[in-house]
Amino acid sequence: MLNIFRIAGDLSHLVSIFILINTINVKKSAQGISLKTNILYAVVFVTRYVDLLYSYTSLYNTLMKIFFISSSIYTIVMLKKYSKNIQQYNDDFKIEYLIAPSFVLGLIFNHGFKFSEILWSFSLWLESVSILPQLFMLQKSGESQLLTTHYIFALGLYRALYIPNWIYRYFAEGRFDKLAITTGIIQTLVYSDFFYVYYQKVIKNIGFSLPQ
Repeated sequence: MLNIFRIAGDLSHLVSIFILINTINVKKSAQGISLKTNILYAVVFVTRYVDLLYSYTSLYNTLMKIFFISSSIYTIVMLKKYSKNIQQYNDDFKIEYLIAPSFVLGLIFNHGFKFSEILWSFSLWLESVSILPQLFMLQKSGESQLLTTHYIFALGLYRALYIPNWIYRYFAEGRFDKLAITTGIIQTLVYSDFFYVYYQKVIKNIGFSLPQ
């Protein structure tokens, strides 16, 4: 069910993707952007939207799912194209430490022990921590270009807006998805330090740097 929080969250997600792709194309560089974070997001979208193969909810949902999958793959291709600029920016977070626990959690906490539900749960757990390689890159460098920080902020805002979306759905539909809300809160907490620094350094026009 669509509501203002769901739409705002989706728009924030779209904005983050457009900022990212535009930044890569304009700079013609992968500087400051984590390839590993984008690989994780591609895994998230492919596993979450496997239902494209066998079910249909609405045109809106279908188009959004196709866009998220295709844009994540396109972003990876573009980052690979400028791979010479990636290694020097310490994109060395071991993502297997995120994928394996997320899969285990997906097996334990899900809406039903069947393949599609396990993949859905896995994608939620993995998405909650997918930004970590990007944040670790920022911490190592100590600073970031403004467009990159806007991309990260919009990406974090998207998931934060999904929390009131689920609360709204509880009162409007009587639906309370504990798994989606739990992983959404975890993801928002992962971003919390970045949100604070973003407010202090960007919104207040002080510049941007992360504490070492």
